[in-house]
Amino acid sequence: MSQGSPGDWAPLDPTPGPPAPPNPFVHELHLSRLQRVKFCLLGALLAPIRVLLAFIVLFLLWPFAWLQVAGLTEEQLQEPITGWRKTVCHHGVLGLSRLLFFLLGFLRIRVRGQRASRLQAPVLVAAPHSTFFDPIVLLPCDLPKVVSRAENLSVPVIGALLRFNQAILVSRHDPASRRRVVEEVRRRATSGGKWPQVLFFPEGTCSNKKALLKFKPGAFIAGVPVQPVLIRYPNSLDTTSWAWRGPGVLKVLWLTASQPCSIVDVEFLPVYCPSPEESRDPTLYANNVQRVMAQALGIPATECEFVESLPVIVVGRLKVALEPQLWELGRVLRKAGLSPGCVDAGTEPGQSRRISQEEFAKQLQLSDSQTVAGAFSYFQQDADGLVDFRDVALALAALSGGRTLEELTRLAFELFAEEPEEQAEEQAKGPGRLLYKDGFSTILHLLLGSPRPAARTLHAELCRAGARQGLSLCEFQDFSLHHPLHGKLFSTYLRPSQTPPASSPGSTTALANGTVQAPKQKGD
Repeated sequence: MSQGSPGDWAPLDPTPGPPAPPNPFVHELHLSRLQRVKFCLLGALLAPIRVLLAFIVLFLLWPFAWLQVAGLTEEQLQEPITGWRKTVCHHGVLGLSRLLFFLLGFLRIRVRGQRASRLQAPVLVAAPHSTFFDPIVLLPCDLPKVVSRAENLSVPVIGALLRFNQAILVSRHDPASRRRVVEEVRRRATSGGKWPQVLFFPEGTCSNKKALLKFKPGAFIAGVPVQPVLIRYPNSLDTTSWAWRGPGVLKVLWLTASQPCSIVDVEFLPVYCPSPEESRDPTLYANNVQRVMAQALGIPATECEFVESLPVIVVGRLKVALEPQLWELGRVLRKAGLSPGCVDAGTEPGQSRRISQEEFAKQLQLSDSQTVAGAFSYFQQDADGLVDFRDVALALAALSGGRTLEELTRLAFELFAEEPEEQAEEQAKGPGRLLYKDGFSTILHLLLGSPRPAARTLHAELCRAGARQGLSLCEFQDFSLHHPLHGKLFSTYLRPSQTPPASSPGSTTALANGTVQAPKQKGD
């Protein structure tokens, strides 16, 4: 394996299949010199005034939002609000919201198609979700109910608007909260038109509009008809996209407010009525609606999604990170002048050794406290703030570039394999040490950035063919080196190249047919 930087990863040769969809997590805004001058001038004139006026209108929304729910008990808020509260406050919030977006430069909202009634489609699904400006779609939808994070209730004004909206709140850290949300969505969706429509952004996070992310099944659990809603920003320059890699909140806000006029297209597609199979399988339902919307938009439907605040792709039966933390760790260590191959791992195969941050710094001979804290944070810590040095040893071995893939996977197996508990002395000629789900998930998390639950699920499937609950060295290497799809992952993520092809920057990370390529590294 040749020596090279972990940021320069050569993509595999594409296998026959459909063309690669663009990377949906990266948005690069390239401005010409003339455009930069234009934005500087318009930004100095328009942006401050527009943003100031928009914030004033935002705070004017608060009295209307407060008035609708003032004096109502929690029991009363479990039913849709009617009467004068509904009439006065609803129209007040709707009008001020349109004024807010108008002040930010969204002078035109062009609507195509016909919005279905709440009886025809209790649920609306909007995509692509590409920016924090997307709530503008609420206006032509007549302010439907939304699903939001419970933490947003504490945000000034936004929390009041969520209470006004009678939003369905979910806590991402409470599994019980997710179950309650599912029950509430089903209750409202099957109320026979009693409740207003519920709006979902089924992608769950923002992309760059060039491909649809995997739809989450929450909007489809009730098994009721949904109406797809397409959001387009047909402007000459895309200043609105707010992707994982790209301009931040302030820059997107400033650039958009500096545009003389921004246009939004909202298109209502025909109502999608699920088949009996789709009603029973929310994931199938979500995937089919995703394909319909992607086809209408003329962009690919992908398996990309966010897991644990990191973008991942689905390759075969495995989820892998778009940019494994191993790559970032390599950049941190190289910046500190450390050659990973010079570090003595000093760990016993199969034996966990917990080390503190101070021991970590001493072992790696790092003195800068910021570098130490940054590198240490890449490893999973226990309740006492300690990490397993086997994790460190494997990461350093992968970064050193001094081992072949066969040697590296053998080392990974030796570090994390365990003796079978049920192995008796008379079975000494049995399979020997085995790689169980915890060790397997740790290896895949370190080397490929795979979320641990997904890796454990894959381990169970690999072990299903045999009677054992663990993998032998031969079985593990068959998976990591010789599998027609997953073997490509290991060779792509762990084999650096001195001269990556010109086609690698910006290339997609995973194709629908399994081709894997390396993504461009921001800042490299």
